Amino acid sequence: MQTIGIRDLQTNPATLTKALESKQYTMITKRSTPIGIAVSFDDDILANGLKTSLLIDGYKSGNISLGQLAKNLNISKQKAMHLLDMMGIDCIEYDFKDDMQTLSKFL
Repeated sequence: MQTIGIRDLQTNPATLTKALESKQYTMITKRSTPIGIAVSFDDDILANGLKTSLLIDGYKSGNISLGQLAKNLNISKQKAMHLLDMMGIDCIEYDFKDDMQTLSKFL
């Protein structure tokens, strides 16, 4: 996430424009204190809403898990997986503990 001070924004607004065109989230600060976040506008926001779009971006970038995505959207993991599938986003649900038990049988 890029950070831009309000003074920098006043003297060079193109900095924010470039960040938004490259689809970067941008924190805007005043005297080093965050006062807002600028988010680039796209069709996903219209189709899914801002909260859903931000959470899906977080999932795609690896910042949140499938479980966290589902919890924050107040839906089941299966519904979250279906949503991701409809958007063409790959997802895999697995149980790590179960995988380790299976693997230990081969060792």
